[in-house]
Amino acid sequence: MSNTRLLPSASSAPTQDKPAGAPRRASMQQIFRAAEHLFGRDGYKGTSMAAIAAAAGLPKANIHYYFGTKEDLYRAVLENILVDWLDDATLWIREDLTPREGLEGYIRAKIAFSRDRPDASRIFAHEVLQGAPHINQFLGTSLRVHVQNLDKTFTAWQRAGLMRPIPSTHLMFCIWSMTQTYADMNAQIVAVLGQPAMEKQDYEDAATTITTLVLGGCQMPSV
Repeated sequence: MSNTRLLPSASSAPTQDKPAGAPRRASMQQIFRAAEHLFGRDGYKGTSMAAIAAAAGLPKANIHYYFGTKEDLYRAVLENILVDWLDDATLWIREDLTPREGLEGYIRAKIAFSRDRPDASRIFAHEVLQGAPHINQFLGTSLRVHVQNLDKTFTAWQRAGLMRPIPSTHLMFCIWSMTQTYADMNAQIVAVLGQPAMEKQDYEDAATTITTLVLGGCQMPSV
C-alpha cells in the first residue's frame, strides 16, 4: 500500500505552487513514512517537526513547505492511514466475491497492516482515545459514508442467503478491533506468548483464528 495517496489540503499548505513529478512524490513518501513512525512511537506531543525532518532526511523547511504546521501534518498522516484502510475494504468487500472470499481477504489485509505498519494503528488508537479531536469530521463523514456503502454488499449477500442478517456496521467494528489489537496491544501479546516479538506464524494463526470466528458467526456455507 502506498503512503502517499492523501496530499495535504489547500487550506493547510502554503499558497505558492508545488513542484510536480517524481521528486515531490518521493519527498511526500519520506515525510509520511517518518511522521507515521515517530507519531506512533512518541505521540503527537513527543514528536517535533525537526525530528520528522531528520528521520525523513529532508530539511525542516521542506516539511513546513508541504504541510505548514505539525498539526496539519499529524492530521494528514491520520487521514492517510484511514484512506489505506478504506481501500482495503473496497478491494475485498464486493458483491462479485463470495462472503467467504471477501471477509477472509479483508481480515488478512488488516492483519498484514497491523504487522507491517503497527505505528499507523497506534496513532489512530491514541487519537480515538483522546476523542478524535483532529479527525472527528473525517470519521463522521468519509468513514461513515464508506461503511454505509459497504452495507450494500452485506445486504446483497444476505438477500442471496449467503450470510446471516446481522448488522454489518457492528461486524466491521468487530473485525477492526480483532485485527488492530495485534498492533495496539502488541506488548501484551508478546508477553503472553513469551517471546520478544510476534513471528510470521503468529500472524498467520491470528488471521486464521479471526477468519474462523467471523465466518462461523456469520454462518457461512461450507462451499
